[in-house]
Amino acid sequence: MSSRRESLSAAETEALGAELAATLEPGNVVLVEGELGAGKTTFVRGACRALGVSGVVSSPTFTIGQRYEAPVPVSHVDLFRIDDLRGEDPDLLEDYLRPDTIAFVEWPQGAETALAEDHEAGGEKAEQANESTGMRRGAMFEVHRRRVS
Repeated sequence: MSSRRESLSAAETEALGAELAATLEPGNVVLVEGELGAGKTTFVRGACRALGVSGVVSSPTFTIGQRYEAPVPVSHVDLFRIDDLRGEDPDLLEDYLRPDTIAFVEWPQGAETALAEDHEAGGEKAEQANESTGMRRGAMFEVHRRRVS
């Protein structure tokens, strides 16, 4: 499934995340790609809210990942600092990508080969354009859904 949507505000981007969240189930992994400032974390925040996460949702760039309590546990991973997962501990993502969890992975480019080995793919695109929140106008991110086996 593929679609392109434009958002003119952070609130609209969060609403797009919430819309996607309504279609997710345990074991789904959502790969979120885009340039810096495209709204990836904002999108994930909206999805997390819709999934029942009540705490702060922020980019886990320096911690690699965060797990959030919700009716279905949610993981948020940011691989910005990792060029290639093959050079990392093989269990790095084990706590985040689980069959009982819905996971969001920002900056998955260095992990796509590893993720593709264990997940089946689907896809959706969303476009984010915003000037008032400081996000780059015309920035785009892509969302790909996969499933943990």
